[in-house]
Amino acid sequence: MADPKTRIRELTDILNKHNYRYYVLDEPEVADAEYDALMRELIALEERHPELVAADSPTQRIGSPPAGGFQPYKHLAKMYSLADAFDFTELEEFFDRVERALPGRPVAYVCELKVDGAALSVTYRNGVFERGVTRGDGETGEDITGNIKTIRSVPLKLNAGDPPVVVEIRGEAFLSKDQFARINRERGEMEQPLFANPRNATAGTLRQLDPKITAARELDAIFYAVGYAEGLDLESQSGVLTWLKSAGLKVMEQARRVESGAAAITFIKEWEGKRASLPYEIDGIVIKVDSLGHQAELGYTSKAPRWAIAYKYPAEQQTTRVIDIIVSVGRTGALTPTAVMEPVKIAGSTVSRATLHNEDEIRRKDIRIGDYVVVQKAGDVIPEIVAPIVSRRDGTERQFVMPDKCVVCGSAVVRPEGEAVARCTNIACPAQALMRIGHFASRGAMDIDGLGEVVARELYELGLVKDVSDIYYLNRDDLLRIGHFQDRAAANLERGIEASKTRPLSRLLFGLGIRHVGSHVADVLTRSYSSLDELAAAGEADLTGINEVGPQIADSVAAFFRQEENKRVIERLRAAGVNMTAERVQVEQTLSGKTFVLTGSLVTKTREEAAAAIERLGGRVSSSVSAKTDYVVAGESPGSKLAKAEALGVPVIREAELRALIGE
Repeated sequence: MADPKTRIRELTDILNKHNYRYYVLDEPEVADAEYDALMRELIALEERHPELVAADSPTQRIGSPPAGGFQPYKHLAKMYSLADAFDFTELEEFFDRVERALPGRPVAYVCELKVDGAALSVTYRNGVFERGVTRGDGETGEDITGNIKTIRSVPLKLNAGDPPVVVEIRGEAFLSKDQFARINRERGEMEQPLFANPRNATAGTLRQLDPKITAARELDAIFYAVGYAEGLDLESQSGVLTWLKSAGLKVMEQARRVESGAAAITFIKEWEGKRASLPYEIDGIVIKVDSLGHQAELGYTSKAPRWAIAYKYPAEQQTTRVIDIIVSVGRTGALTPTAVMEPVKIAGSTVSRATLHNEDEIRRKDIRIGDYVVVQKAGDVIPEIVAPIVSRRDGTERQFVMPDKCVVCGSAVVRPEGEAVARCTNIACPAQALMRIGHFASRGAMDIDGLGEVVARELYELGLVKDVSDIYYLNRDDLLRIGHFQDRAAANLERGIEASKTRPLSRLLFGLGIRHVGSHVADVLTRSYSSLDELAAAGEADLTGINEVGPQIADSVAAFFRQEENKRVIERLRAAGVNMTAERVQVEQTLSGKTFVLTGSLVTKTREEAAAAIERLGGRVSSSVSAKTDYVVAGESPGSKLAKAEALGVPVIREAELRALIGE
């Protein structure tokens, strides 16, 4: 049995290694239970032998008592701010200044994503964490060592075999998008003011007097510079990043060394389109001269280095005012509140509306008509209201009340127990009927060419189509009543309707709009039942016996087929010749358990056809990339999903590799 001192040292090193692999590399080697057992053993030993607790023990991360205040601390080297560039003209002026100051010498740059958080400085003495400090005024910051220790991606001991005597390392503390959302959700539930953005939340978290509160918010940190060092000889910014990573610190993996200003601008443009896919917020790109020798020659102004600049992307957050909150009705009868706002430009586009999801969300965020609010829009994401600016209220603001009558048909509105969404009770509600028709004809369902939203609305308003079965009883004269239709358009739509009759059963099932039955669930169901009649005859117990079908889906499917109106629609579809059987082909499930995400255009097939081929072999197709995704299939002009896959380290394959996997 090892003596306590030896075992405490051994456990400290083992747990610090596991922390590094989990929080920095995102490559854990042990299960949580095994880690917890090691931690409990260390805690027990340290309680019996408090004199043996090491400064780098993982038990010391949340061990500090609440602070009475923060003491000032003078940085060993000044922490400068960065000059900003807001367009490429200003950026090119920076490159010109650098190259004029270094005539005749090639200049390389390092481009780094600018994380939107709070600057910090950490000091290590002989490789052991000693102090964590805010930037402050650049000369003097606040000593927040107890809070910095709670950040798991900040090592308590450097991996460096021969560490510098003293090194002051600069970085950025930040909250991931998921953690920020969690914190605001919890604050809303406790009726506390919401944070406007992750940056503000991070700054407030770092200055909590109680480190336990800081620990609960799960900050992260990334490092990018050495401010001061004794016993460390580096020659370039790219070398700094390499050393920081080797020492066990998290660095910007997406950083890139480029050989010219033009290449830096290419990097900026590339990440403007991909930044929404990152798990954290960035507000720009930092560009630094790579050579530390060149940096020394270029020097500093009183505020900023002459060898670096921050290119700032257009703001993704703005302040505006809520003029009204209106309600729309979807195809399932769901009432969705939407904020109507004074138009404001965000991330290059004008925004005047933002979904508020449901009444609970409005209450949680305490959004009122007349409020000034913080609105954000990241990439192609639908704009959302982050939080109201409570300090700007003048008493004229009004609480929103969900209507108890449908805003379209006047029928009663109910909110089923356990659900956040209020629904219109009228199955014949015009809003629901129109949305169902559009969904039925959509590309992912029956794919009726020529029957888009505008045509569907006109057919409904003319009284020609009241439910989806009516589509198959339209004649040429009916179609020519559509305002802009001539013979050719009418003939095309007739062909589209006729072609849709042969769609696979899974498409029909999805098109019927059964609650909780998306395209994937529809495919799962039709792999178990060979006809719509078989599925309609199945009970809840039969359905829940299918893998991936839970009680909620089973109840919804069974309830749908019990309704007389739905039975009538199905019989009319059958009479019109719509396919209601699934072809049974035994296929080896070679992709069972694998999750795919498709992005971009494929050459040899549509994405829907590719998805069907994957699912036929037992795979699953998801709409979003996560760490659990097995493959991202990248076609031509891939979107932000490709960037997210690269950021998460998810394997990316091309169309040829997909075809090999599905046996083509």
